[in-house]
Amino acid sequence: MIILAVESSCDETSVALVKDGKEILSHVVLSQMDIHAIYGGVVPEIASRNHIVHMTRVFEQALLESKTDIKDIDLVAVTKGPGLIGSLLVGINAATTFAFAHGKPLIGVNHLIGHIYGASIENEIKFPALALLVSGGHTELIYMKEHMDFKLLGTTMDDAVGEAYDKVARTLGLPYPGGPVVDKLAALGTDTYHLPRPYLDKTAYNFSFSGLKSAVINLVHNAEQRDEEIRVNDMCASFQASVLDVLIDKTRHAANELDVKQIIVAGGVAANRGLRNRIFNEIPDKDIIIPSMKYCTDNAAMIGAAAYYQYQKEGALPNYLLGGYSTLNIED
Repeated sequence: MIILAVESSCDETSVALVKDGKEILSHVVLSQMDIHAIYGGVVPEIASRNHIVHMTRVFEQALLESKTDIKDIDLVAVTKGPGLIGSLLVGINAATTFAFAHGKPLIGVNHLIGHIYGASIENEIKFPALALLVSGGHTELIYMKEHMDFKLLGTTMDDAVGEAYDKVARTLGLPYPGGPVVDKLAALGTDTYHLPRPYLDKTAYNFSFSGLKSAVINLVHNAEQRDEEIRVNDMCASFQASVLDVLIDKTRHAANELDVKQIIVAGGVAANRGLRNRIFNEIPDKDIIIPSMKYCTDNAAMIGAAAYYQYQKEGALPNYLLGGYSTLNIED
């Protein structure tokens, strides 16, 4: 089964062709990171306009690289949410138009499910599984009994972990995106600031990183008032140690309590090298899978992988040449 997948939920314009949820025939990602860096974050209007400019070219490149004839495509998949509404609409309209023009069935995929299935491209998911989903907008623990069967165990009560990384980086005067920079500098520093560990209830599964972020902001502000130097590497190490202690402890507790066979770490923050190193060392008794770096951040390959399993369970919207025309609804 060959699936053409489209992802445009934030600032990456991506199209991929995926065979049977595993074989990546082509994978094109056009990032807008350099455009948004000067603003210190993604500007939604600018993101959606750039998707419009480049979507057709990314489609053409993906089809060219895959060497796939359009008649051999079985299904069109597209991210339907969550994400930036303007950006989502560009991808949804492009995918819907392609499906309509070529008589292909269409399926809408939840962006978060896509992140989880990014780990399945190079690995087999073993059930029951526990997914730790960590990104700029989400921090969640999800229990999976089988394919496309999800139970939300806990989520962030305020800032997502990736958002906290970016805000701490901005406070320290580091460039956007802040997460990779903080991760890199943390490896050069030592946990000397001993920041609080925001466990909330240590046996529960919800997260909170707003207070930790505020603790960093207050330390930096007080140091500036006293004309003291902040040791940036050590502050990054202290912040990351606090974040990872909480993420790993809660994941371990959930994995043991639910007796899962596997832990899946997914989302943009799954690219964090500190997290990737520590979670294997600190939960050695569980099988742990993490996507390759190229499948951690937003990409269409993960949407194609998720669509394959979703189609087996739910099917797709009717063939557009036979069933009439309508766009997907954007749903969280």
